[in-house]
Amino acid sequence: MLYRGLVQSMPQWLRRWVLHFETEIEQAAATFSQALPAGSRVLDAGAGELRYAQLFRRHKYLAVDLAIGDPQWDYGKLDCVADLSALPLADGVCDACVNIVTLEHVAEPAQVVRELARVLRPGGHLLLVAPMEWEVHQAPHDYFRYTRHGLTYLLERAGFGELRIEPVGGFFRLLARRMLNGLQFLPGPLVLLGAVLLGPAALVLPLLDGLDKKRDFTLGYICRAVRQSAR
Repeated sequence: MLYRGLVQSMPQWLRRWVLHFETEIEQAAATFSQALPAGSRVLDAGAGELRYAQLFRRHKYLAVDLAIGDPQWDYGKLDCVADLSALPLADGVCDACVNIVTLEHVAEPAQVVRELARVLRPGGHLLLVAPMEWEVHQAPHDYFRYTRHGLTYLLERAGFGELRIEPVGGFFRLLARRMLNGLQFLPGPLVLLGAVLLGPAALVLPLLDGLDKKRDFTLGYICRAVRQSAR
């Protein structure tokens, strides 16, 4: 609890630096929404507590989730409670879709990606974010982690093209995040001591991230894709 309090008490600029993965996701979602014409029908597949709903106020936003991930969440604002592997939507009814840090929580990811493709019209856009180096969360509904190659395979097999799969940070950002994660294991006031010892290094390490050119060490990937026309 003290660890969470430390994170929440950080100035906004510092939180954005430390929580780089979340910051990049928010920026990607904002950019994605701004590029869509007003009135576009947007499916938020795995919407949870509708964290990104405000970005799609100009659009016909549809929030769908199975509502089993986190017992502390309020799923009451969902438009539909449904399994993402069997969406109750007709073919091609959506102009765009977001699937943000949800694919690791589905038992049949290939089927889910196929469903996202099915409900998108040809030419429809997808924003998908998936983790690679992340702790277990929302257990027991946490099944997979993804490389860029696995994501390419899933998306192309489902009928997506024009793929852009971008790693969110490299080795040094990953190392910095894990150092900060380590504070949660320290009891009571030792968290403050840990913050003094580990905090400065965790804040400086991201400055070295440009040294990791390949970025095979990354927290996760932001993927953009376009639904291809049926052959």
